[in-house]
Parts: sequence; C-alpha cells; structure tokens
Amino acid sequence: MHAGDEEGWGLRVPKREAEERRQDLIARGLLDRSRRPRADGADLLLPLTEEVPGAELALFAAFPPREDLPRHELVGGIAIMQDEDVAGAVRILASRPSLHTVVVPLSAVEGEFRTRSFRVLAGEPTTRTTVTEHGHRFAVDLSHAYFSARLSTERQRIRSLMAPAERLCDMFAGVGPFAIACSARASLVVAADLNPAAVSLMCENIGRNRVTNVLPVLADAAHLPRIFGRTFERVVMNLPMESAGFLPAAFALCRPGGTIHFYTLQDAEGGYLERIRAFPVKAVTERRVRSYSPGEWHAVYDIVVGE
Repeated sequence: MHAGDEEGWGLRVPKREAEERRQDLIARGLLDRSRRPRADGADLLLPLTEEVPGAELALFAAFPPREDLPRHELVGGIAIMQDEDVAGAVRILASRPSLHTVVVPLSAVEGEFRTRSFRVLAGEPTTRTTVTEHGHRFAVDLSHAYFSARLSTERQRIRSLMAPAERLCDMFAGVGPFAIACSARASLVVAADLNPAAVSLMCENIGRNRVTNVLPVLADAAHLPRIFGRTFERVVMNLPMESAGFLPAAFALCRPGGTIHFYTLQDAEGGYLERIRAFPVKAVTERRVRSYSPGEWHAVYDIVVGE
C-alpha cells in the first residue's frame, strides 16, 4: 500500500487478456481511467467505475493529472476523432503505444456498402488495423467495411443465448465479428454481406481464427430465403438504419420457435413493435444497446418467431 492509494472496485483478469478486457470495459463505459491498473502475480486488477459481477474491492493508485485528450473512439490501433484537430491527433497518438494511426471521418456511414471516408491526421497512412475481441482477432479496414467495437458485449450476449449446434444466419455480416464470435456454439453460420470488400476481409478473419463452420456469402440479404429457406434457429440483423425493410426475409429464414435479433435506430420506446407484430411473433423483448446521437439510440428487438 502506498500513500494516496484508494479503495475501489476492480476486475481481476489474466495479464494475457488484459488489453482485450480493458477495451471491452472502455466500450461499456466501465473502466475508471483516473486510476492505474494493479498487478497481482499473473493477474491484473482493472479499476472500475462501478461494481459489476465478479468485481472485488482493491487499492488503486491514481494517475497523475494529465491534459485532457480530444474525444475519440478506438478501433484496434486506430483512433477516430470527431473533429479535424491535427495537434490533438498528435497528442492522442502519443497517449498509448498500441495506437498507430489517428483519423477523422469525412462522411457519415453511407451507401449500400455502409462505408465512410477518412483523413489520416497522425501516424501511419492507413485505415486498416487488427481488433482483438474476446479471444478473436479481426482484420478491419474502416474505409472499406463498417465495424463497431462498441458491439463487443452484444456479440457475447448473443453467443450466450445460443443452444449448442444452432444454425445461425448473419444477414449483414460485415467482416464477420458476430458470425465468428457465435461460431463456437453453432453447427453452421451463414454470414452474408453485399459488400465484396467486407466479404474478402471476412474470409481472412475466418482463416486467422481457424473457424471451420462459417460460410461466407456475397449476396443481397433479401435473396437469402430463396437460397436457404426456413433453415435457421437464430437470425442476426445488424443493419441499424435499414434493417426494417428486411424483416420479411428474416422471418422467411427463421424457424418457428427460433429467435431474430433485429437491430435498429430509434427515438421512441417500442417504435418498431407494430411493424414487428405484423409477422408471426410468439414473444418480443426490446432493449437499448447504446446511445447513438442526442435523442436517438441503437436498440435491439429479440423476437421469438411464432408458427
């Protein structure tokens, strides 16, 4: 114990998993960045902003005061800034050794391939990086395929809901994070995307994670029922701005008693319940995933399909 140490909640993790777990806590808003992690043998205690399951009380030293960094989001070794601030980008790049590039988006997520263009403000002139998430490693290129590190916890939630040997269809798979995260519980995962660059990265990620039961498909999700029929016990629909238009295809893919996870953006509770109940529904549960913009949030409806 040192003078100035303060007691607080911490999460014990193996050192080899520390960076991955740290990024997950950041994405969930649970990492207390004002205090230093504490080494304890082969483990590291990560300081928390609140108590969570598995947390324990421990003593933590505070970080020395430092200049506040501009707001940014981390995706692997890339920091995405909200504003074009070159001096701030240089400070962000120097703030942690794991970063290699700082960028600012020049557009919103747009087009049929859900991509954005970026300008590199500091570091290596690239939009490609590697993201480590719960034991998996994903090649990501922010300019060529959409990826959100903030859905890491949601991917693990879906995996935890699966029964052994389920068949899962990921209708908008991107570079494969949902498909690969859920593959260990599945007998088959069909992972479809319309974006050729995303499917190419997905194939790379299937190989690097040594997954053998994920089938990558370059296709418009609306056509999947004609290929696979009503085959799947679980369907993931992560295309928040447009997925409502694909609900007919999702119900045509999911077997009675199976579950559809329908992700969307909304500004009112229950905003899509009427549209969902136009289909055969046994039960539906709505939950908020994360804030998206003022007054708007990313929601998921877990839909149990009826006869």
